[in-house]
Amino acid sequence: MQIKVMPLGPLETNCYLLSSSCEAVVIDPGGDPAPILEWLSNQKLKLTHILNTHLHFDHTYGNFRLSAAAGVKIQAGEAEKLLAGTELMQGGLFDLPLVEDYTWEAIEPGRYQMLGLKCEVRATPGHSPGSLTYYFPDAAVAFVGDVIFRGAVGRTDFACASHTQLLQSIETQILTLPDETTLYPGHGPSTTVKRERKSNPYLY
Repeated sequence: MQIKVMPLGPLETNCYLLSSSCEAVVIDPGGDPAPILEWLSNQKLKLTHILNTHLHFDHTYGNFRLSAAAGVKIQAGEAEKLLAGTELMQGGLFDLPLVEDYTWEAIEPGRYQMLGLKCEVRATPGHSPGSLTYYFPDAAVAFVGDVIFRGAVGRTDFACASHTQLLQSIETQILTLPDETTLYPGHGPSTTVKRERKSNPYLY
């Protein structure tokens, strides 16, 4: 698997472009999708999935236009429906732009095949009610959204968030991954399970 990180949008949300062979998966297109589409075209890749770790506005700014241009459906956690009609989903917070309306469908936690690789979709609520982590065991990588960061954890002062639930998700779904697993968060640099287990001050 090849992984390209493309910070997009007003909050520089990490958009992840995964590729293998001639296929690609995009996770959290949080801004103008033009550079994503250009990259797909230059690399001669077929986009098969648009995945959202959660549906907070800064992770979804590019959803509509990317889906329309590529003809690919958008998938996210079922419980994100609880955010419908809120500024967290529609945008407008902090005087930031509104998100273009888009349609999406739920992807259930479980085991899938993407890019010819195993993908485990793990429910990791807390920062957001339907937050998901996408774990590719063969590549030893997990895309965790805003659940955990290098030396920090996701905010839980938003509607439908729970600090207790967040810590439980981290304990049961993130820290149970192999130590060498690289964690790719929604903002900032990557980290590893081992690093966060040993030194993340918010977990102790």
